[in-house]
Amino acid sequence: MSEANATIVRRCFEAYAAKDRALWQSLVADDFRFTSPYDNRIDRAAFLSRCWPTGNSMAKVRFERLQAFGDTVFVTYIGQHGSGAEFTNTEIFTVRDGLVHEIEVYFGWNLPHPAAPVLLGTGIRRSYAQSRTVDVR
Repeated sequence: MSEANATIVRRCFEAYAAKDRALWQSLVADDFRFTSPYDNRIDRAAFLSRCWPTGNSMAKVRFERLQAFGDTVFVTYIGQHGSGAEFTNTEIFTVRDGLVHEIEVYFGWNLPHPAAPVLLGTGIRRSYAQSRTVDVR
């Protein structure tokens, strides 16, 4: 079931980036809820009215992490606008019975990150690519 749920989430992102509203709607439950820093558990109709149009600026999505645990799918991705500018976000999907019931979005930042990386206590600066290779297990 977890792999099937991960596939559904991938297809949602593909539909969003391709602006395929019919496909996206076929993957989302009628009782869908969406939460972001700007939206508090809005329903499907509100999402399509308020959020779907912003998808017009997203040209590509590249998954950095996509992991399913039962009904919950965690995704961190790099999105690319048509202008080429990139950003990163993390989203948590709830998928039940083959449909997305809820999405929580946690906004990240623009890439490259505007702040220089610093390792606290060392004064050592590392590049974005170097900082992503740290094993945090």
